[in-house]
Amino acid sequence: MNKKIILGVSAILTAGILYSCDNNSKPKTDNTATTSQEASPENHDHAGHDHSQAAPTQSSEPAAILPNFTFYQLRSGIRITQENLAKDKNTVFILFDPGCSHCQHEATELEKNIDRLKDVNIYYISMNDPALVLGFFDTFAPKLSKASNVEVLIDKDQTFIQTIHVPSQFPANYVYGADGKLKAHWEGEKNINEAISQIHK
Repeated sequence: MNKKIILGVSAILTAGILYSCDNNSKPKTDNTATTSQEASPENHDHAGHDHSQAAPTQSSEPAAILPNFTFYQLRSGIRITQENLAKDKNTVFILFDPGCSHCQHEATELEKNIDRLKDVNIYYISMNDPALVLGFFDTFAPKLSKASNVEVLIDKDQTFIQTIHVPSQFPANYVYGADGKLKAHWEGEKNINEAISQIHK
């Protein structure tokens, strides 16, 4: 994928996420018709974006089988790949933006319920500046990022949106089983009890 297409996808992602995070309407908890409606041309400004090649990527479903990836630990910079994932439990990826109020709320709720999530691994992933990501956790969920089963990762190369999924809303949650198969996916806020139920699916 060349740099122009990557930048185009990034522009779409940023525009879509900023729109959905600033949206005052009721948060969407399902990634069906309401999500595609929110990402439709009538609902946000496309001026200045080239959607000719990137639009199909945005509307695609998440990867059914977890592909190869490389992310980097927030604090140490150590590389994390699919080889580092636990082979006996669910893995939850949460793609988020530090400035998104829905992401802030979800992190706070997950921190309150971390004892209910000990049997899964949670990977928070952001394409943002590491300083912003660090500030996000220091402010909204300081204990969450230090939990033994939670890892905060930086996606320097935009691997997530190139290989796994381009969401239309943050936070975007993906639950993969020990076999690498997608078990659940949702975008935007979800009731914490429903979210935990999906995480244990």
